[in-house]
Amino acid sequence: MNDRTEVSKSTATRVLPVAHDERQGRFNIWKYFLGGFLTRSITRGTLILTFPDGSRHRFGSGEPQIAATITRAQTLRRITLNPDLAVGEAFMDGGLRVDSGDIYGFLDLVMGNLGATAKSPVRRFWLACRRLIRPLHLFNPASRSRANVAHHYDLTDHLYEQFLDADRQYSCAYFAAPDDTLEQAQAQKKRHIAAKLLLSPGQRVLDIGSGWGGLARYLSREADVSVTGLTLSEEQLSYANAQTAQTGLEQRVAFHLRDYRHETGRYDRIVSVGMFEHVGTPHYRSYFDSVANRLTDDGVAVIHTIGSSGPPGAPSSWIKKYIFPGGYVPAMSEVLPAIEKSGLIVTDIEVLRLHYAETLRIWRQRFLANRAKVAGVYDDRFCRMWEFYLAACEAAFRHGGLVVFQFQLAKRNVTVPVTRDYIAQGDPRARY
Repeated sequence: MNDRTEVSKSTATRVLPVAHDERQGRFNIWKYFLGGFLTRSITRGTLILTFPDGSRHRFGSGEPQIAATITRAQTLRRITLNPDLAVGEAFMDGGLRVDSGDIYGFLDLVMGNLGATAKSPVRRFWLACRRLIRPLHLFNPASRSRANVAHHYDLTDHLYEQFLDADRQYSCAYFAAPDDTLEQAQAQKKRHIAAKLLLSPGQRVLDIGSGWGGLARYLSREADVSVTGLTLSEEQLSYANAQTAQTGLEQRVAFHLRDYRHETGRYDRIVSVGMFEHVGTPHYRSYFDSVANRLTDDGVAVIHTIGSSGPPGAPSSWIKKYIFPGGYVPAMSEVLPAIEKSGLIVTDIEVLRLHYAETLRIWRQRFLANRAKVAGVYDDRFCRMWEFYLAACEAAFRHGGLVVFQFQLAKRNVTVPVTRDYIAQGDPRARY
């Protein structure tokens, strides 16, 4: 017994320092690679980063200055290998702590400097992998679409009340002036879309992805039209029906738990706001075929969607895992061929650039002001996840090439006026 004990101690004496040296060596490698990446990338502003071994390094110079700490060695390795997923997870789990500033300031600084990241072989490798497996994530048959929608939109109403406007417009607002309130900007968004639809009293309108029903009620009330809304969220359906009943519009506005592929009616106008991001590239043709089949010969459709100002890419690993499974932000080059093949005519395209960044800024501020209320329903990890989501999306709209596309479509080239003046003025046939 004593002999075995002595052997064990002797072995431990010989082996443990080697294992420690190996771990330290691997740690130094991850630290070297991440440090080199940040040295090349951070050229505007200053990031002061403390590593898990207590060493502190300064990257870049000037303002703004953000200080952060990576608290665990395994977090350092994961961020080095796959930052698109690991940074968000580290913030959620405490592996990344922002010591001065906040997570938005950290992301704004890093993403604002990402022009140099194309030089990173690790990042290029992960982007290439994401593009290869993209078709698997973007295959959204009706059954999967409903599950994906439930993941995000069937969260408690209490959450969305903390940061959305009273009408629950969960999409890009339209800021006509820098000091517009969120309520003003969302009202302007609805009016802007309504003008593009060229509404007339008595028309039938289909709202694909009707959310909590605010746009449908607005169109019916202001333009004297009937609206059918489609949603895959049971929570949104319940809320939309209740609000519509309270406003006395239930005779002209109806909502259904229905996939767009299962709709059979014909409509004078079709609108879809913030839903196309969930369609998936393999289904673009069937989506626009559905729009064409549901639209009357003299009909008009307006499709409002987040888009990319660059070439086709791949879904964000973190957003796909935690926020929008099955979601994808399309490049314009991916959307237009599907529209052309459907037989629809593109009568207008508008690109809203920084409007969503401003929308997200106000949402984030409201969420943080009401964080304690959210924490009363969800745990701290959820709150950190949601804060990261709003911050990361805002930074992506400012620095990552995200925009909003508004496609106006028709079947005939004489359906829409030949100049765009009517959009700014509002359609005189509707009561704005």
